[in-house]
Amino acid sequence: MLNQKLVFGDNNDGILYFPLSQTRALFVANNEYPNPEIMFNHFGKNINSDDVKYMQASLGVSIFEIEKDDRGYKVVLDSKYNRRIDANTPTRLSGGASKSSALKTAFSDGIKSKGTFGNCSNGKTPWGTYLTCEENIDEYFGSSDKNLKLSPSQKRFSMKHDSLYSWEKFDPRFDIAKHPNEVNNFGWIVEIDPFNKESTPIKRTSLGRFKHENIEIIVNSDKTITAYMGDDEANEFLYKFVSTKSIDSKDPDILDHGTLYVARLTSDDETHLSGTGKWLALAYLENGLTKENGFFNQADILLRTREAASFVGATELDRCEWIASDNDKRYCYVTMTNNTKRKDKGPASPRANNIYGQIMQWRAKDDNHKLDEFRWSIYALGGNPLVYEKGLNKGSVSKDSMFNSPDGLKIDKSGRLWIATDGNYSNEGPFKGQGNNGLFAANPITGEMKRFLSAPRASEVTGITFNEDQSVMFCCIQHPGEGITKNAFGSDKEYEEAKKRGMISVESHFPNGTTSTPRSSVMMIYKKDEGEVGS
Repeated sequence: MLNQKLVFGDNNDGILYFPLSQTRALFVANNEYPNPEIMFNHFGKNINSDDVKYMQASLGVSIFEIEKDDRGYKVVLDSKYNRRIDANTPTRLSGGASKSSALKTAFSDGIKSKGTFGNCSNGKTPWGTYLTCEENIDEYFGSSDKNLKLSPSQKRFSMKHDSLYSWEKFDPRFDIAKHPNEVNNFGWIVEIDPFNKESTPIKRTSLGRFKHENIEIIVNSDKTITAYMGDDEANEFLYKFVSTKSIDSKDPDILDHGTLYVARLTSDDETHLSGTGKWLALAYLENGLTKENGFFNQADILLRTREAASFVGATELDRCEWIASDNDKRYCYVTMTNNTKRKDKGPASPRANNIYGQIMQWRAKDDNHKLDEFRWSIYALGGNPLVYEKGLNKGSVSKDSMFNSPDGLKIDKSGRLWIATDGNYSNEGPFKGQGNNGLFAANPITGEMKRFLSAPRASEVTGITFNEDQSVMFCCIQHPGEGITKNAFGSDKEYEEAKKRGMISVESHFPNGTTSTPRSSVMMIYKKDEGEVGS
């Protein structure tokens, strides 16, 4: 387990590049979740306390220095910057919910807390720090008391009595029967200074508590910031935060001061392909968020962000994932990866039982991201455009560039929109002809879209970033082989049944081939002529 604290973590997702010089940079990567069926000899069937410690040390964030060479970059193994932040690293809570009694446990006093995990995508501040986003934190908590009545807030966060990874069985911190408030210390955006190895990661609670996917920051004309965020769960919401302080103030806690908003969308017509939007403040004593209606102060609203958003009438969406803004900061894009729980069509959700997903774009009124009003439209619909119902806009997807479940988004310095997918790769039934997950390059103006790369089976493409001149693209191949390793199944019968359901194609040995264990990886992509990737 101790060795795991000294190596790159598991299932890398969001990544970012921070230049140090012309030849050196810091590379920061989220390590989202473990694959016990792959990482342990018992294939995850007999988890013990040492396994839990190993998994906890495998998650969080990896920071390391890289140096340019004739083949891209290599890791500087002895760099003073190299660092792992994991599920047990000391952290600090700051902002509107800090000091709340709902955060206090045997492991947290409401300010000093412990660890980060479930780190999905990310963001970068104008002042040069890294923002990591805590997403599926419910998967790590469970209850030793199977009769424990879950609170409405716990249920809203999809908490269950049995966790996905059995941490609660060996670490009491993750037992909600013993420490019910500990889970409240997670579900935040965490700010990290990658240049200072001694710095403490800070959980910025004023940005709200939900299943954060990523955060896209725009600097407004008055040097305040607007930060857009999505909640990656079916029928949850799209958010923004507007700071009250400007970046010129040099206040290190700028993300603690401002107003959190949630989006309400209205459709132009019954196709639900375009419409208007309004941002509703999630602030105490505004929009009915009062003690009489069950919200007792601003900290309570931030801790129960989803419940507050529902109360004010936010629009339920189809798993908002990554958000990206164009280089002129006019249009913003958000992937809505899918929503099989959707029973009815609605604004920005033109299909019920949405197995394919879509990408929405919006533009703030007067191009002012501080204003409450905006217009939105569907930029692209996932799936096979040849089988859409009659009259439904096909977006920019063609039969030669089909995908489902758009996830990652990135706009490069030349304005290309990069789209990464995390969907069904069976290539059968309603997904026939779509192939593996992949990375697509799109022209936001013309709508032209082309597949740039295909992922190995049973994996997703995620975490897109570039070096300064865009001669190197970095992207992640996450969870290759997930769920397809034969030994992960309880019996040969289960394995064969999974094959029939399209869950399994071939055993994966990415990236090293032959019979090696599949591993999440960061790829470097560059042109032989050293030109701009994507050109």
